[in-house]
Amino acid sequence: MLKQGLNQKLLQKLSPQQIQFIQLLQLNLTELENRLEEELAENPALETGEEGPEDSDSQTDEREATETETEWEDDFDVNEYLSDDDGNDSYYNSVDPEGDRDEIPYAGAQTLFSKLEAQLNTSRLNEHESQLARHLIGMIEDDGYIRRPLKNIAYDLMFLNNMQTTEEELEKILEVVQQFDPPGIASRSLEECLEIQLRRLSSHPSKDLALKIIRRYLKELGNKHYDKLLKALKVSTEELKQAIELITRLNPKPGESQITVKPQYVTPDFIVAERGEDLAVSLNQRNAPELKLSRSYKDTLKGFQESKSASKEQKQQVQFIKQKLDSAKWFIDAIKQRQNTLLMTMQTIVKLQEAFFRTGEMSALHPMILKDVADRINMDISTISRVVSSKYVQTDYGIFSLKEFFSEGILTEDGTEVSNIEVKEKLKGIVEKESKKEPLTDDQLTEMLKVEGYNIARRTVAKYREQLNIPVARLRKEL
Repeated sequence: MLKQGLNQKLLQKLSPQQIQFIQLLQLNLTELENRLEEELAENPALETGEEGPEDSDSQTDEREATETETEWEDDFDVNEYLSDDDGNDSYYNSVDPEGDRDEIPYAGAQTLFSKLEAQLNTSRLNEHESQLARHLIGMIEDDGYIRRPLKNIAYDLMFLNNMQTTEEELEKILEVVQQFDPPGIASRSLEECLEIQLRRLSSHPSKDLALKIIRRYLKELGNKHYDKLLKALKVSTEELKQAIELITRLNPKPGESQITVKPQYVTPDFIVAERGEDLAVSLNQRNAPELKLSRSYKDTLKGFQESKSASKEQKQQVQFIKQKLDSAKWFIDAIKQRQNTLLMTMQTIVKLQEAFFRTGEMSALHPMILKDVADRINMDISTISRVVSSKYVQTDYGIFSLKEFFSEGILTEDGTEVSNIEVKEKLKGIVEKESKKEPLTDDQLTEMLKVEGYNIARRTVAKYREQLNIPVARLRKEL
């Protein structure tokens, strides 16, 4: 038996304009420029550039035009689209007048395949063997290893590529590929990778001992159990030290050593500079594109307005123009809202972290979380998170990611709240000065931080150590 009932639900739905604003807000400057190019290519009603005198004159004429009743005017108001107020003026005065600023490089990469392919072309393999070798090269991962068993690779070639081969044949082909540069490429394990590199070395007094360590005691070496190694190998401390130094010069990830670095750049979204006693916050000029509605599209609408009647084809044309102009206006409004939100957020960050922007000292950063900024400008935390994501600011002391200004607070013994960034810097300094023969444990690091006035738990010290990529004491130990 069917039952009927009433349910109430409270749902939050976003309009297309709000979704577009959210998407634009989280883009950095480079991504914004790409998005702008896409929008300009897709929407002919959107244009870039400043408006000239002719635009202003035509705007006046349009505002004075008398509305003519036609059979299609009930659908929408044409005059709504004849205004040149595209809404960008409000943030132009907050744009950096000097234009583009310094950019900082970061690494981009490409794979090893082309380099290994070139070496394969100079080998003495026949056509069938070359096809197998090429398939093995394709199985090499970014770090230089082949992790899929040769038996499975043979099955793949047989059933998927209809190539007859055996595990033994692939083993012989793999030995050829492993002779390619860089040394250790196409290895199936760390032991094999290091052994291949050692064998290709010319004579070295510690070569034999290093090979023995790799083949039998690599786990003990990784755990830095030096006492066990000395006892098992029956060598002196100096001999073991030289063998370990030789092993540490080998490359455990040969694929990454051959990555071709291409210069790419991060452009700051904001510029903060001292202007007398004040800190001036501005947007990068490229962050505020000059957008306007298409003059030709608005002229077309004006022509339709002045006509006494409209055909079915004209109605379709007007509807198409309306859709494009709507989309262009929404995009311009979203860009304007994005710039205003960015500027308000950055100005608030500068106020809360004024000491840093005046001195450039990381220790001057105060504890600050996303909620602190959101409460100041009456926005949602998710909005601030999108602003902070992948954005950069140029200061008098360099270029910084906005995420660097946010940190949790730690209470010192005297009740003062300091940023955990300051604690991490202090922890890093203690580890750098420790004796590598007797590294400090997390308990000892905790006690030393307490002496400095930072009363934090051992698990917090361990967390900060991991965030700084500092290994545990056992792995920091040296002979």
